[in-house]
Amino acid sequence: MRLFVICAFLLFKLTLGDACASNQFTESGQCCSLCLAGFGVEVQCGKEDTKCAPCPTGTFSSSEGLGPCLPCAKCPQSVPMVASCSASQDTQCECDNGFFFLSTHGLCAPCSKCNRGEGATQECGLKGDSMCQICGPGTFSEEHASTKPCQTCTQCSDSEVEIRACMPNSDTLCMDKKLHILSRPAESDGPRNTPRLPAVEEVMEEGETSPAPGTPKFTPQDEGGSNNILAYVSVLAAVVLGLLIYVAYKCWRSCKQKKALSKARAAELGSSPEGEKLQSDSGVFLDSHSLQDNQPSKGTKRDSKQDNRLYINLPPHRQEEVECLLQEGGGRGWRQLGAALGYESEQLDLFGRGEAPAHTLLSNWTQKEGSTLGLLCSALARIERPDVVTVLNCPTQGVSVV
Repeated sequence: MRLFVICAFLLFKLTLGDACASNQFTESGQCCSLCLAGFGVEVQCGKEDTKCAPCPTGTFSSSEGLGPCLPCAKCPQSVPMVASCSASQDTQCECDNGFFFLSTHGLCAPCSKCNRGEGATQECGLKGDSMCQICGPGTFSEEHASTKPCQTCTQCSDSEVEIRACMPNSDTLCMDKKLHILSRPAESDGPRNTPRLPAVEEVMEEGETSPAPGTPKFTPQDEGGSNNILAYVSVLAAVVLGLLIYVAYKCWRSCKQKKALSKARAAELGSSPEGEKLQSDSGVFLDSHSLQDNQPSKGTKRDSKQDNRLYINLPPHRQEEVECLLQEGGGRGWRQLGAALGYESEQLDLFGRGEAPAHTLLSNWTQKEGSTLGLLCSALARIERPDVVTVLNCPTQGVSVV
């Protein structure tokens, strides 16, 4: 009898546990209630059931749960606000295409992209980052960096034959049934009546033995088709080889131009007789031409830290040149600059997920107050990038990077 009571009690607990949404119980065995959206936990579930209270102004709770109300986020400067914060919804900010608002850090982060064989179940936008899921049966995704959902697999028609079945990372491969490549008639089908060319005659020279019975015999049309296929393959191979040679030549030429540009800048900074070292903590070297272009008079020198010009006011081609130099900086690139400007490693990792992290970093930095060229030059000096400082302070001597 005691064993029966214990089994009944365990069965009751299991049944009650499956029906309890919170999976938590009071000391008396009652299922703890969840707080609705717009409400936060005031008293945790324990001796008594959960007590909820409406979220005060400046906080929100977007879903049911057993947690407190969260503080509302604020949109960064120059980022428009789509919807203000309410008790059941956080602040919604409209970032540029390819970005979403990350409320935990208060910035626009690059959208995640699904890998090949995965599709987006939630598009990146006002609701948050992209959500990816492996394509199920009957669907596929062939793109390496996709923001689209999985597509439906193609079904071969009656006039086609399936060569390869649909997989999560590739569509169905079909081929026309009427497409015959070097096909031969089977013996069971009987002889094939092939029209004979009037200019072709079978001539058996003396001493030549006739082919053994059963040996397959190709007609002139079959031989011509084989020659055409070989010709097409040869032309295609030549085209591919030419493209590879062209790409290799362009890469070699681009690397050669970059090396020449680096040597020219190093020679200009190291051997210029008019070069002067600014008497400041940054240790930035600027030549006299740059100082003359940035100053109205010849008798004054301006320290890069005191340059109150805003980075966002630079011409677009100058900003692109700075971003290219930071993108190719290697160990002293955009990531080290972001750390010098006060960004945390988590924020830099988010910027690195995009296609142009240097552009993302500088675009986000320009939204802050005090984003002047003096502050940027000081940070560049700390990571030992005088070449970028020269580009920022020499508007008439900037050279575009190929």
